[in-house]
Amino acid sequence: MKTEESCIRDCANVIQINEAIVELNQVDEDLQSVAAILNLAGNETRIKILYLVHHYSEICVCDLSDMLNLSVSAISQQLRKLKDGELLTSSKIGKTIFYKISPEKKEIIQLILSLSNHSSINKKHEILSL
Repeated sequence: MKTEESCIRDCANVIQINEAIVELNQVDEDLQSVAAILNLAGNETRIKILYLVHHYSEICVCDLSDMLNLSVSAISQQLRKLKDGELLTSSKIGKTIFYKISPEKKEIIQLILSLSNHSSINKKHEILSL
């Protein structure tokens, strides 16, 4: 806990500081989760994959490979990271594996994608959420 004696400022808001420390302790796990998600989404290829999977609801690795002009192996590596981070889920139909946004992470993925200032991306997200 913070005390007035431990601050070099004349006007420390000790009550606010102590409340913030308690609150941060209460939400620490949630903030760690958000940081991990942002860390995963912070890669250009992975954010493009998330955008495409979100936009098309579900998509296979081969289609992503063609769309992003990257090898199936390169896309698979990124999909594995997103799946391990629980941002994506997969289902197999025949020999094809389809990926989609994890239902539990859909809102945060929408939020991350909405951070773009690009109007066409924002318009597509508005349409998708209707």
